[in-house]
Amino acid sequence: MPRRTTRDRLAYSAGKPFAAWRTTSALLCTLLCALLVLGVFPNHSEASRVVGYYPAWGIYDRGFEIADLPGEKLTHINYAFANLVGGQCVLGDPWADVERHLPGDPWSGPGSDVPYFGNFHQLDLLQEQHPGLQTLISVGGWTWSGNFSDAALTPASRAQFATSCADFMEFYGFDGIDIDWEYPGGGGLSPNTSRPEDTENFTLLLQAVRSELDARGATHSRHYLLTIAAGAGADKIANIEVEQIHPHLDFINVMTYDFNGTWSPVSNFNAPLYPSPADPTSTPGANADAAIQNFLGRGVPADKLVLGVPFYGRGVQGVANVNEGLFQGFTGTPMGTWDDATSGATGMFDYADIAVNYVNRPGMDMYRDSDSGVPWLHDPSNGFFLSYDDPASLALKKESVLTNDLGGVMIWEMSSDLEDQLLNAVVPDMPPPTVPALSPGGLGLLATLLGWAATRRLLRGRESLLGSREKNASG
Repeated sequence: MPRRTTRDRLAYSAGKPFAAWRTTSALLCTLLCALLVLGVFPNHSEASRVVGYYPAWGIYDRGFEIADLPGEKLTHINYAFANLVGGQCVLGDPWADVERHLPGDPWSGPGSDVPYFGNFHQLDLLQEQHPGLQTLISVGGWTWSGNFSDAALTPASRAQFATSCADFMEFYGFDGIDIDWEYPGGGGLSPNTSRPEDTENFTLLLQAVRSELDARGATHSRHYLLTIAAGAGADKIANIEVEQIHPHLDFINVMTYDFNGTWSPVSNFNAPLYPSPADPTSTPGANADAAIQNFLGRGVPADKLVLGVPFYGRGVQGVANVNEGLFQGFTGTPMGTWDDATSGATGMFDYADIAVNYVNRPGMDMYRDSDSGVPWLHDPSNGFFLSYDDPASLALKKESVLTNDLGGVMIWEMSSDLEDQLLNAVVPDMPPPTVPALSPGGLGLLATLLGWAATRRLLRGRESLLGSREKNASG
């Protein structure tokens, strides 16, 4: 889709006439249909992969089970995470992964028919329903990347890692391994171990794992997948040998989000598709398109690149009531969807929470920057600012995937969606997305009365009967 060069602001607020939206929507639908008939939009082959990360912790406060995953809409599920301890892949949460009993599980204990329970057994059952669905065990992640540098350090440590992870994959029935080292050479969680030689050792580690998987695949007459989750910032890409690693990988999940957040000097976009010329602090390469072009320029085939999309947003507090809160200094971090006294304020919000409790909150306005392709929310009464993705912005990202002939989309993460609204925006062959209106007196009140997890469970599985309201912002 051609990029727009002018900034277009659309503000959404509660209480605006529904009839006005309906008229506008009808006109837009008519125009869209006409453009499709005339062939204005390019015709591309559909993206081949829809990779969804499932977090092991989804079963707790979120109440999101493996059985809730729409297996018919996904090609791959990356289970997050296995931990890395003593140079070996180990269970990250044994109770959630393999011990928890669910309805239908035998109580006689693991045996030949059911060698393990928990989420891993539920993945097996999901694959029985969707035979084409593939599962990968993702190793590491932001929290558990501290031991990768040691595991990659020597030929012996690399061999131990490759063998243990392949054993893990085979025993628990996964179709491959996803390496999520954040990050080779540093830049991850403090005090992770990192070394200058991580760059070369990461290549050697992937070679060792690929070799081990190929040997086992030859024995079982099948191919085991090897993928990575790669940082999208130019500094992160510079710390890996892209040209050397991609031949060993089936595809690369590019984490094209977290470009900005509470660490940034001003309120800014979490996951911009393109740069915004108005950004006063723009970091070269800090947008999804630039990251993809960086990988392409280093020789990665387009069909091996999978564009990461966030099902969450990032917020800050105390921005000035200038420029609709965008690109302003801020004074604090708001409590996010799942924040508590233990976690502290992270400013991270699930899309489902945003859609129910923020988009139509009285006094909250929604704006959209057509340079970067993403929306944001701003409440001028308290200086709240929230950058996130919605169905419309993800439709643009899907079009970018198709335009660049990329290998698909990757989702972080599946528990954060609301009735598949975001997922449907990126799945091939789905109709154009709509954004349902969620009135503060309706689902927002329900969330207040029942609690967020309970409301999510009530919402899951039913069809949306809600509409959308919008208005043009002046200025």
